[in-house]
Amino acid sequence: MSDIFDRLSLSTCWCSARHTDGYEMVEEMVGLGFKRIELSHGIRISLVPGILTAVEEGLVEISSVHNFCPLPNSVQHAAPNLYEPSTPDKRELRLWDQYTKQTLDFAVKVGAARIVMHSGSTWYFFGSPEAKLEKWIEQKELKAIDLLQNKEFMKRRNRAMKRIKKASKASMPRIIASYERAIPWAKERNVRLCLENREGMEEMPIDANYADFLQALPEHEHVGYWHDTGHAQIKHQLGLLDHREHLTAMADRLTGFHLHDVSESGRDHQVPGTGTIDFKMIAEFVRPEHTLVLELSPRLTTEQVLASRQYIGEVLA
Repeated sequence: MSDIFDRLSLSTCWCSARHTDGYEMVEEMVGLGFKRIELSHGIRISLVPGILTAVEEGLVEISSVHNFCPLPNSVQHAAPNLYEPSTPDKRELRLWDQYTKQTLDFAVKVGAARIVMHSGSTWYFFGSPEAKLEKWIEQKELKAIDLLQNKEFMKRRNRAMKRIKKASKASMPRIIASYERAIPWAKERNVRLCLENREGMEEMPIDANYADFLQALPEHEHVGYWHDTGHAQIKHQLGLLDHREHLTAMADRLTGFHLHDVSESGRDHQVPGTGTIDFKMIAEFVRPEHTLVLELSPRLTTEQVLASRQYIGEVLA
């Protein structure tokens, strides 16, 4: 168990919004027993000096950095999809390039070898099929765990996915081109881009195509897969993937995990062991080289963070 506790990181998404000093933020996290932390996509410029001091003093090790980190000067809230590699807008693509490079440089500065990446989404002129489906689920007051028993949901979900798959034909070539630009930057800095699975139906790539998508990218040593347990479980509850089968398909490209649970109502970033995820199944896929990060809601208490750490330490031991 001590090995897991030594490896386990806590994401700053739990506490960065309520801190104004980066050193104090790190002290709080280290005070809970974490030797490593992930710098998430809510790190404002004002937090950077304190973080750098904490790293220089050896107070903490940075396991991973989440694009974009630090945030652009004008942004004061978590914004991982501020600029997307899937966009047709050339100005936005230039900004994605600029702030992705900034994240890679910052990762080198803090000694983090893995960068968690979002890969963009599809776009619709006449409204989002996912938003329409979510509105219907809300109106019907359906719980996430009950969706697959509802025939009308299945029909509407399939209709939405048909539109999403059609739209992905335009988005995916732009995403691939963006990563083909970014992977050489990662190679130059000797870091690895870790492409995260997403919870949104319209976020790319479509899960069934993920393995082929990664295989098509160059420089496999510098690009891999990052598994978010909560996001995969949300898709599992929608019937869009089987959680175990997806992990099996992606196992040879796995670089790390975001660990959190999903409630019966479908809320993620909850205390592991309190929701619908089978973490004993997750444990079967964890290897010594994987980065392990607790990614918890800022609504959770200190006691719930400690309970999450204890549970993961036991189930992954």
